[in-house]
Amino acid sequence: MNTKAKLWTKDFTIVSSANFFLYLVFYLLLVTMAVYAVEQFGVSESQAGLVTGVFIIGTLIGRLFLGRMITKIGNKKMLYAGLIFFILTSALYFIDTGITFLLITRLLHGVALGMASTATGTIIAEVIPEERKGEGIGFYSMSITLATAIGPFIGLYMSEHTSFQTIFGFCLALSIISFLIALFVHVPVVKKPMKTKEKAGFTLSHFIEPRALPIALVVLLLSLGYSSVLSFINFYAIEIDLVQVASLFFVVYAVAILVSRPFTGRLMDVKGANWVMYPTFALFAAGLLLLSTAGNSFILLLAGALIGLGFGNMQSTTQAIAVKVTPTHRIGLATSTYYIALDAGLGFGPYVLGLIIPLSGYRNLYIMMGLLVIVTTAIYYFMHGKKERSLLMEMNPMEAGNSKAN
Repeated sequence: MNTKAKLWTKDFTIVSSANFFLYLVFYLLLVTMAVYAVEQFGVSESQAGLVTGVFIIGTLIGRLFLGRMITKIGNKKMLYAGLIFFILTSALYFIDTGITFLLITRLLHGVALGMASTATGTIIAEVIPEERKGEGIGFYSMSITLATAIGPFIGLYMSEHTSFQTIFGFCLALSIISFLIALFVHVPVVKKPMKTKEKAGFTLSHFIEPRALPIALVVLLLSLGYSSVLSFINFYAIEIDLVQVASLFFVVYAVAILVSRPFTGRLMDVKGANWVMYPTFALFAAGLLLLSTAGNSFILLLAGALIGLGFGNMQSTTQAIAVKVTPTHRIGLATSTYYIALDAGLGFGPYVLGLIIPLSGYRNLYIMMGLLVIVTTAIYYFMHGKKERSLLMEMNPMEAGNSKAN
């Protein structure tokens, strides 16, 4: 009789909690920094947008160049280094010497998040039992989902009722809490294969995991589509006169994920990723297309629920795929590769789509993003879907056999 491996261990809970506080700071500042830049330094809207976006550029730098280091210095050292750097850069917001210093602070703060979150993602992939990988990563990524709902809410509330110095102090406190929690984690030691030769000089595999690239391309396109929601839903709500209801959009989005993710994670482990991905492609596309027709509160919030069921579950499933197709000793690079694609889509998407909006308008933008998701479905099929079982068989013959039997 098979005994179900334990998922909610002490280490799993600790890493998920530390990651939650990291992303709570990120999303809290995401909705407040543009306003701070305009009010404090009188910059233009485009410059204020740069203050927001440069953080994600820093995150990309942290993942791309430091993702490789995690395999050399170890997960625990990378985690603590990232968290300490995150605390130090959080403290820099108290220094008011002009917009240039703020941009540097945001860039360095992003690098710190890239370091720490790559470590937490790598550690969590190693503490989750192999047969519950999809379910476990699904629950872990809920720490980010909760942050996406709670962070903006707290940020907007505090910006209306407190000073920015209080906001920065609160973020510094959250950063310290994340570090203190992480002190109690036990990081498993991953055995490296016997004498693997690395090519000298600059090679792509030193910075990213080639096996994770196919699913990373899918993630890049999907996050580009979601960036249209994340960045422009408030402007769209103003246009269609649904500003008050729009504040509930991401709450509905988060609730849809929280309700569905325990089931989708388990479904992936039992049946395989395709059983989750194809339905979520349909839900995400339907949500974007429905959003383009929104004229009342019900339609807007229903679109939020569909997008949550779609993109929200795609995030955890694609991360689990990246981990599953990668050798254990390169999980750090696979995690880094996944987040590089996700951050690139979310970070650069608004700039790209911002050039389209004056020509298309918001409704047509969401129609185009819905069509992009449909096209991405076909890309997923050729990149991973049609060969999923053979890839898993290559990496883990016993697991693939169990999946087939189920």
